[in-house]
Amino acid sequence: MPENSVLPQLGDWDSIDEVLRLQEKQLPQLLRAAVRSPFYSRALDASALPQTVADLADLPLTEKDDLRNAYPFGMLAVDKRELATYHESSGTAGRPTPSYYTAEDWVDLTERYARKWVGITPEDVFLVRTPYALMITGHLAHAAARSRGATVVPGDNRSLAMPYSRVVRVLRDLGVSLTWSMPTETLMWAAAARAAGLEPGRDFPGLRALFVGGEPLSDARRRRISEIWGVPVVEEYGSTETGSLAGECPSGRLHLWADRAVFEVLDPGTGRVTREGSGQLVVTPLYRTAMPLLRYNLGDDVEVSYAGCGCGWHLPTVRVLGRSAFAYPAGPARVTQHDLEELVFGLPAEYQVVFWRGRAEPDGLRLELEVPPRYADAARDELAAAVHRVLGVRPTVGTVPPGTLVPADVLTSVQDVMKPRSLFGADEPWDKGLLYY
Repeated sequence: MPENSVLPQLGDWDSIDEVLRLQEKQLPQLLRAAVRSPFYSRALDASALPQTVADLADLPLTEKDDLRNAYPFGMLAVDKRELATYHESSGTAGRPTPSYYTAEDWVDLTERYARKWVGITPEDVFLVRTPYALMITGHLAHAAARSRGATVVPGDNRSLAMPYSRVVRVLRDLGVSLTWSMPTETLMWAAAARAAGLEPGRDFPGLRALFVGGEPLSDARRRRISEIWGVPVVEEYGSTETGSLAGECPSGRLHLWADRAVFEVLDPGTGRVTREGSGQLVVTPLYRTAMPLLRYNLGDDVEVSYAGCGCGWHLPTVRVLGRSAFAYPAGPARVTQHDLEELVFGLPAEYQVVFWRGRAEPDGLRLELEVPPRYADAARDELAAAVHRVLGVRPTVGTVPPGTLVPADVLTSVQDVMKPRSLFGADEPWDKGLLYY
């Protein structure tokens, strides 16, 4: 955090205008921190920095490629000895997107993540089921839960030591009360629980909420997950480069943390920037010292609104739609996973459709559903009709029996994880002795 700053807390303001005044107050300190980094010292004139939030629009956007080109420490605004952690995001560009934080930055990070309306308490057992490694997601949830006194179960979803069968055991035997994962993970757990003869909504009485993030979540899939597990699904939105940017209120709406960051909405076609509306989200975190970011374009398609919400938080709301780059031409239409997910999970729950896949092709759309045979015809016909009605394309819909898209052994296997060694007995396999597996 910049020197002498005090982090705003929910409840410190009574209107969105007060939130905007908080932004104006903090902005000068952020700008002074930013020009200490090699990247911004070259890009900005330290004698003519913006004076108001409105003036930020005069600055160029910071893009992901800027971070990649500045790898590893070209964005660093403090002495390297002040750093607490270094991270890289999970992007697919083939080049690392670095991000780093001081211990003071981590106070801001953990407080934002912990703003859950369900609440994190010392009585909670908190399963973290996102990557640790270089991404921030697992470390952030871990730190936030510990800051509230919860017991953390570090169930990294990229580790062979934590197969789905073990997740189910941990959820039940430890009485896990809160979880943090991608939405898809919760459906995998439910399938693994049923493969073990357990019922998600009945046999895990300790569970009281599922915290999810990391992928766009349609309203229909969210409702289905909540129905399956019988608990609230609480959404979170953020990135490795920024930490938490938005969290869900008791009214079920996702609010941007506008007391901790400035948000803009960019029309990528025209370059026009507005405070609300539809476009790509641009963010300027206000309490970042190690790696200040000015007008950082996340590239996520969003809808931002400043309309009131019954929760009383007085913060803008956001709908996260994913990325335009992942909209595919399919015959006469362009389709996104979000569009299709809303329709797939709009099928009746009794059809038991949770796993599906699709392929957008130049001449149309091919979909495949995993569904019990007795519901296959109805599911196929209803989805085909819905896709045509809503998206304007006639899809080819196929069905496959359960266990096809997600094989049973993925849900039930117990991985034998070895430590590396070089000496073996006469009857022991030694082909992978030097590898962790």
